[in-house]
Amino acid sequence: MTRGPRQSTSYADKARLVAKAGKNPPAVILVEPQLGENIGTAARAMMNCGLSDLRLVNPQQDWLSEKAVGASSGAGEILEQARKFATVEEAIADLEVIYATTARRREMVKTVMTARNAAADMRARGETGQRLGLLFGRERSGLTNHEIGLANTLVEVPLNPEHSSLNLAQAVLIVGYEWFQAGYDGPEQMMTFNRTKPVTKELLQELFDHLEKELILCGFLRNEEKRPSMIVNIRNMLQRAELTLQEVRTLHGMIVELRYGRRDDRPQRQPGRKADEA
Repeated sequence: MTRGPRQSTSYADKARLVAKAGKNPPAVILVEPQLGENIGTAARAMMNCGLSDLRLVNPQQDWLSEKAVGASSGAGEILEQARKFATVEEAIADLEVIYATTARRREMVKTVMTARNAAADMRARGETGQRLGLLFGRERSGLTNHEIGLANTLVEVPLNPEHSSLNLAQAVLIVGYEWFQAGYDGPEQMMTFNRTKPVTKELLQELFDHLEKELILCGFLRNEEKRPSMIVNIRNMLQRAELTLQEVRTLHGMIVELRYGRRDDRPQRQPGRKADEA
């Protein structure tokens, strides 16, 4: 798999892989959720993904109960601002494009998108100012055909066909995650250095010189004809490791130990020199 350029960050800035919130995020509409805890965990998933507009159609329990707020794990603000509606029609009245999630195909002629494709579509529509909604059905029975008929598009999550059942919060999280990640344009991978930092080429060259000197002395590089190509291979190997400053110091120390061990003729380390420290 081809990845983007590998990025680095220091311990101080604690960089993270994050996405942009995006314009006009979709409303999340839960149809007749059964338990307050389910609403709370769905709100938690929403906050994880930068969604805040929660709409409840005929909820069966209080979404501000102690259990619901506890299950939201810090997303109580979403629950407090949630709005209750009597019907799906009322909940989506001010919206323009509705995406209905479903685990099974219906006998309807409708566009069906994966969650990832729907996320890209929502991002594009949001940029134009369209108001969007994500429709989630009941925990046990999902959405009725009538409710599906109110949607523009169906959203399916490709999962194991032998077991594709999701609970309410999982469904919200998966679709919300895809929407949030659709706004990510940074590196797919980065290196964190904790309390050390990347090594400079000058210090890396010192390591090369130190290692190559000892490899010649011990006889590993005794073949003068092959020596240049072997040195290039060794350097490429170490370059690929993207060594940190601390790792270079450790390698210097290892080379010294392998060269001298506990022998009495070990050279004394010069005061202030850190290259040999492990």
